[in-house]
Amino acid sequence: MLTRRFFVRGSALVVAGAGAMPAWLGRAAAATEGKRKTLVAIFQRGAADGLSIVAPFGDKRYAELRPTIGVLAPGKQGNPGIDLDGFFAFHPQLDPLKPLWQKQQLAVVQATGSPDPSRSHFDAQDFMESGTPGAKGDGWLNRALPPPTPETTPLRAIAMGAELPRTLRGDRSAIALGDMQHYKMNDDTASILESMYGASGDKQLAGAGKDAFAAMKMIQSLTAGRYTPENKAEYGGSELGRSLQQVARLIKANAGVEAAFAEIGGWDHHQSEQQQLPQLLRQFGSALAGFCQDMGDRMEDIVLVTMSEFGRTAQENGDNGTDHGHGSLMMVLGGPVRGGKVYGRWPGLEKEQLYEGRDLAVTTDFRAVLSELVSGHLGQKDVAQVFPGYKCGEQLGLLRA
Repeated sequence: MLTRRFFVRGSALVVAGAGAMPAWLGRAAAATEGKRKTLVAIFQRGAADGLSIVAPFGDKRYAELRPTIGVLAPGKQGNPGIDLDGFFAFHPQLDPLKPLWQKQQLAVVQATGSPDPSRSHFDAQDFMESGTPGAKGDGWLNRALPPPTPETTPLRAIAMGAELPRTLRGDRSAIALGDMQHYKMNDDTASILESMYGASGDKQLAGAGKDAFAAMKMIQSLTAGRYTPENKAEYGGSELGRSLQQVARLIKANAGVEAAFAEIGGWDHHQSEQQQLPQLLRQFGSALAGFCQDMGDRMEDIVLVTMSEFGRTAQENGDNGTDHGHGSLMMVLGGPVRGGKVYGRWPGLEKEQLYEGRDLAVTTDFRAVLSELVSGHLGQKDVAQVFPGYKCGEQLGLLRA
């Protein structure tokens, strides 16, 4: 049975043969081309190991804590990390991101995380997506969106996947998209469903249906034909790569995308991390680099941020893996980013410096990073509305003035 959840959380369907582009879409595209700011959020589900993604090889305790799985210091024989600043190094499989670092379009924020101590994947993810550590609610990215205007389109907030993530749930219109080339609905079925939902006495249900069908027609208008990435960009063929390629396609089509969400799982490496993590990082790095390469000059209006619910233990375990930890890292990339720098205060890896004697301590609240992007890029100055209960301190300075 079709329900509100089908439209609010389900995949957006592409209507086969849906007519011409709506007139208001043309006006919106003309009014916003080259001017609309977009924030893309990437969630690394499973607790990504920040100490391997960007390794603190300059901390003397790092090699002691991770004799088997640790990233080798730059210059050492084997497969060493990629030096960033003489203290931190990219994992060698993140080589696709090196050009972005060199162009100062990529920044790393170390020792980030939530003040909530939970090591439950589900709770920690919900807290982070809500933007309210210790409490679950609607999503921070939904609250960050400004009120709709006549130029606002049904694709202003999109999530790549079968279900709308908590990050984008809330009062503002948002929709989840699966593979835009594979969902079909014939004209008769579309007409019946559109009439049925339009006639509903439930205003929320009718509104959700209206938005969903408008999005369907937009997608059909904007995604006809084969898509070829620009600038010889290659996304790597992973699920994240395919998701970001679809985001790129909609942005370049001037579909009015203001916020986008994608995710990549598989980061819970309790064992054999040295065998599993490299392939995942290659997919991750290639997808991010491919997106930036494809977007070209359009990256001047785009900021992308990555996050994970928590990090991993500082010391490797007996199975050559790591267990649930606390602090991790975030990446911020885009044209407006003051990149080529590692932000945040490094807490150290000595026993007395670790959180509960085992985890990287959190020195930068994840909301400090997101609040700068929400206010400085999306223009939402009421940060207290987006992150209730959070008091902003001194800014990190992630964005150019």
